[in-house]
Amino acid sequence: MTADHTAQDTPLRDYMAGLGARARAASSQLSRVGETERTRGLNAMASAVDAARGEILRANAVDMQLGQQKGLDAALMDRLALDDKRVDAMAAGLRTVAGLDDPIGRELARWTRPNGLDIARIACPLGVIGIIYESRPNVTADAAALCLRSGNAAILRCGSESLNSSTAIAAAMRDALAGEGLPADAVQLVETNDRAAVGHMLAGLDGQMDVVVPRGGRGLVSRVQDEARIPVIGHLEGICHAYVDASADPQTAIDVVFNAKMRRPGICGALETLLVDRSVAADLLPRIARPLLDAGCELRGDEAARTHCREMEPASEADWNTEHLAPILGVRVVDGLEGALQHIRTFSSGHTDSVIAEDQAVCERFLAEIDSAIVMANASTQFADGGEFGMGAEIGIATGRIHARGPVGAEQLTIFKYVVRGTGQTRP
Repeated sequence: MTADHTAQDTPLRDYMAGLGARARAASSQLSRVGETERTRGLNAMASAVDAARGEILRANAVDMQLGQQKGLDAALMDRLALDDKRVDAMAAGLRTVAGLDDPIGRELARWTRPNGLDIARIACPLGVIGIIYESRPNVTADAAALCLRSGNAAILRCGSESLNSSTAIAAAMRDALAGEGLPADAVQLVETNDRAAVGHMLAGLDGQMDVVVPRGGRGLVSRVQDEARIPVIGHLEGICHAYVDASADPQTAIDVVFNAKMRRPGICGALETLLVDRSVAADLLPRIARPLLDAGCELRGDEAARTHCREMEPASEADWNTEHLAPILGVRVVDGLEGALQHIRTFSSGHTDSVIAEDQAVCERFLAEIDSAIVMANASTQFADGGEFGMGAEIGIATGRIHARGPVGAEQLTIFKYVVRGTGQTRP
C-alpha cells in the first residue's frame, strides 16, 4: 500500500486550510459530545487498529523498504518498524487512554462573591492541536488518543519515513470514529511529504489551529520553537543530571545511574551528566563507572573524575551542554550539594534532574531548589515518561513555564474557562 497523497491534487495552501477548517468543525462537534461517547470512540479506535493490523503491517513493509533504500541508520529503522507486538501495544495504549479519568468539565475551583455571583473555573479542551513528529508510527495512535480523550481535534504531521504506516493507522481510527457517530475529522493526517506543510501549521492554518506540539529531534523542535506563530508545547533538549551525594547508598547509586544512562540511551530522559560528591568520589566513582564501561558507555570526565577512573576520556566544556542521546556520559566531581546545584543551574535544560542520597534534608533541598519540569530523588531519570506517571501515554515532555510542564498527557491538553452564574446582578 502507498499513501493516497490527495494534497498533490490541490495547491498546498488550500489543502492545509481545508484540514484546518475541518478540524475546527470537528472540534465544535466534540464540544457537544460527552465522556461516554468519547470513551466509546477510543475503544472503537483500539478495535479498528487491531482489526487493520494486516493493512498496517503491509504499509509498514513499504516504509521499511523505502527506508532501506534511503539508507536510514539502524536506530531510525528500529523506531520505524512495526510488528504484531507493536500493533498490540498501540491498541492497548488506546484502550488505556480510554480508561483514564475524563479531564473535561472538571471543576478546578469555585467560589461565591459577596454580590452573589457564583464563579467556577472549569477544564475545557484547547481546541485544534497540531502534532509534528518524526519516524515513529505509533505516535499517530498515541497523539490521536490523547487529543480525543481531552476533547481536542488533532492534525497529525508524521515524518516522511512513516507516511504509509501512519496513513493506514489514521484511516483505521477515522473509520472507527465515523462508525460511532463521532466526527472522523477529529483525527486528520497531513498526507503529503512536502516540507512546506510544516510551515503552514506553524503559521496556525489561518487561525484554525490553536497549539502545536513537536515530538522529535533537535532540528525539528528548534524549527518549531523558532518559527511558530501559535503556542508551542514541547522541549528542545533533555540534558538530564544525577547528583550522587555523600550520603548515597552505594548500590542504589550504581543501579540508578546505570539504568538512567543505559536502559535506553537515545531517549530524552536518558542521563547525560553524572555529578559525584568529592568526599566519596575516590571510593564510589570507580564502582559506578565499572558497569557503565563494561556495557560500552564512553565516560568523559573532568580532571578530578579522571584521577579516580583512568579509563575516562577528558571532558570538554561542550559535554556539559550536549544531549548525546548515545552511550556517552559526562562525569564531574563537585563540592557537595552546593556544587551540584550550581552546575545544574548553569547547564540544565530544565527537563529532568535527580538526586541520589539517603540524607532526606539533601533530597528535599534538591527537589525544592532545582527548577526543572521533573525533579527526582533516588530514582532513574528514565521514569520521565507519561506512561510511567500513570497518564496512559504522552505526546512529549514540556519544559516551558506556561501551561503544560513535564509529561504531556490528556489532562495537559486542556485549558479552563470561567463559568459565572448570576441572578440578575448589575455592576455599579
